[in-house]
Amino acid sequence: MNKMNNKGFTLMEVLIVVAIIAVLVAIAIPVMTNQLEKAREATDAANIRSAYAEVSVEILLGNEAAPVREVDLKQKVAGWSAGSEIELPVPEAKITGTPKPGKKCIVTGDSATGEITLEYTE
Repeated sequence: MNKMNNKGFTLMEVLIVVAIIAVLVAIAIPVMTNQLEKAREATDAANIRSAYAEVSVEILLGNEAAPVREVDLKQKVAGWSAGSEIELPVPEAKITGTPKPGKKCIVTGDSATGEITLEYTE
């Protein structure tokens, strides 16, 4: 009359499930970190493009003598990551320096010559 209750999981089954979850998390974290960095870089590139467009419009309209826009860089790794190859559509701009974490990109324009410069601060 003594029945055993066989419902539930054994300790071994629970440990195997925990081990599988740990392996999946160990794989997912670096992938997610890389994707977050690519998203930050894409945001930086979009903000730089926007500042470039603003400076171009100010030069074309002649509203400012020397328009300047500053863009705070959000990325956490210096330079553009290898694989993303983000290109800014600013072929005629003079670019100095490379993007660095927590620094700025200063977009300046010269109304007299129409030249636009992108300078990454050190």
